[in-house]
Amino acid sequence: MLSTLPRLIGHRGAKESAPENTLASLREAARQGAAWVEVDVMLTRDRVPVLIHDDTLERTTNGAGPVPDLTLAELKALDAGSWFDGRFAGETVPTLEEALGVIRKLGLGLNLEIKPYPGQEVPTAEAALDLLARLWPRGLPLLVSSFEVPCLEVARDRAPEIPRGYLLWDPPADWAAIADRIGAATLNVHQNRQTADSVAAYRATGRPVLAYTVNDAARARTLFDWGVAGVFTDAPGRLAAELAEPTPR
Repeated sequence: MLSTLPRLIGHRGAKESAPENTLASLREAARQGAAWVEVDVMLTRDRVPVLIHDDTLERTTNGAGPVPDLTLAELKALDAGSWFDGRFAGETVPTLEEALGVIRKLGLGLNLEIKPYPGQEVPTAEAALDLLARLWPRGLPLLVSSFEVPCLEVARDRAPEIPRGYLLWDPPADWAAIADRIGAATLNVHQNRQTADSVAAYRATGRPVLAYTVNDAARARTLFDWGVAGVFTDAPGRLAAELAEPTPR
């Protein structure tokens, strides 16, 4: 079980201020005071874990097509920054290994979301966990999460010491049994779909609840009042500042 969880986790770094899932976004999250960051990992054609959210390249690079159609060398030739702002021209899609190096140097905790291309659940989880086992320092907090139960089963079997977060969008009827089976340490849920009762039901399993993605201070306060332990946010610095202000009456 995780000993501590932050109230705010930088979502894909600090994606309100820098291109998501890039090294620039990780550094920006740290600059804004985030204690943890969340990133997504997927495999290239040559089975290298890289940071990217979508199954395809169009939204966050100048490339096109499915991510696993490209080798690492082909992916590295793409621009992953200009779509966000010209100041980030030349930013590349980082490998997980590169990202872990930066996160380690920044002293941040990490929520690594295993986000496989369909059909690549097991190899994506295996590759990511092998890198974590080799490179992640014991002194920094770590959480591995996924929507895909096979990924979490691989994590449970391959690296049982790493806490696992069960990501939920539209929970199946047996979500609690699945959480037990995979040994989930946290339940990571969509904030828009929550009520006081749903959060209470999740917390009744004895697990902390994390909510994604929260960029509004009023909504964050409500979630915290319901017992949510922490939220993923695109703007860790701004949200922290707004939460520090007196609550409007």
